[in-house]
Amino acid sequence: MSSVTLDHVYKRFGQAKGVEDVHIHIESGEFFTFLGPSGCGKTTTLRMIAGFYYPTEGHIRFGSQEVTSLPPHKRNTGMVFQNYALFPHMTVFENIAFGLQVRKVNKTDAKERVERIMKLVRLEGYGERRIDQLSGGQQQRVALARALVIEPQILLLDEPLSNLDAKLREETRFEIKRLQLELGITTIYVTHDQAEAMSMSDRIMVMQSGEVQQIGTPHEIYHRPVNRFVASFIGETNLWEGTVAGFDGDEVLVRTASGQMLSGLKGNASPRAQLSVGEKVTMSIRPESVLESTGNEGQNVVTGSVVMSEFTGACVNYVTEVGTESLRSMSINLGRPIKQRGDAIGLHIPKESIYFAG
Repeated sequence: MSSVTLDHVYKRFGQAKGVEDVHIHIESGEFFTFLGPSGCGKTTTLRMIAGFYYPTEGHIRFGSQEVTSLPPHKRNTGMVFQNYALFPHMTVFENIAFGLQVRKVNKTDAKERVERIMKLVRLEGYGERRIDQLSGGQQQRVALARALVIEPQILLLDEPLSNLDAKLREETRFEIKRLQLELGITTIYVTHDQAEAMSMSDRIMVMQSGEVQQIGTPHEIYHRPVNRFVASFIGETNLWEGTVAGFDGDEVLVRTASGQMLSGLKGNASPRAQLSVGEKVTMSIRPESVLESTGNEGQNVVTGSVVMSEFTGACVNYVTEVGTESLRSMSINLGRPIKQRGDAIGLHIPKESIYFAG
């Protein structure tokens, strides 16, 4: 397996910006995800690693090897495409073995490797099937097996689950992570799906408009977003604007736009947040951290009117109008009566749950 380094990589298509100054180091054996909306540059970055695009500026290294100008077939990467790119006129066995034939692996060794990888991806007995005789999930596993059978240093996956239904997507997500852990292979995964990124990744790179917004573990990305874009793109959050009113020890006092006074912790701040008296600040408050008030919390209790309630079985979700602000909350269902539209409600926002985004 190999580490991957992108050293201040840029990609331009004529005058159009593709990727701007991507500087990352992916550890050997790491599951690293590029996450962002369509057109943000994540697939362009992956294709530069694969060798399908060459950077306009910057360098790409696998371990200590410079690969910036190497063609794809000399990089020893395995790639799974969004549409799988399987050969319909070939059997499952022939599809998986194709990369070995190109590499002139002898037939005996190739047969052993194909059979071993088919067992690994749970396709035993499917070798003679045609591709059109397989389900979407089985086709995805054939594509994965074809990428793995060549024993690549790095596995690249470009939105491989986007063509599957929700249940199959979840099952296949688990299979990909199982294989990655079992093989210990360096894996770079592209997706726009936050749930995929959060559940599978060791680290995530969030991108927007060709630029890296934040790199971190799923926990860091979710709980400590560096700006409004990351906070709003990763899961649901409440973004409240306010002005720093003062300090009390390690606490920051913020007056919201609707006149609420909230207290947060100085340590829960993005490096980009300006925590000075009179400065504007954005607070990110996750719905699951907002609790129904018991009346004994003291500080950070707000009152409002329920705009919408949603019972999901395990949880009760509320949207509450608090002054001029809207506040989403999510509570575990404990069998309490569910408040309805127009009911008054008190909500507690723990100071530890307020994060000051940039």
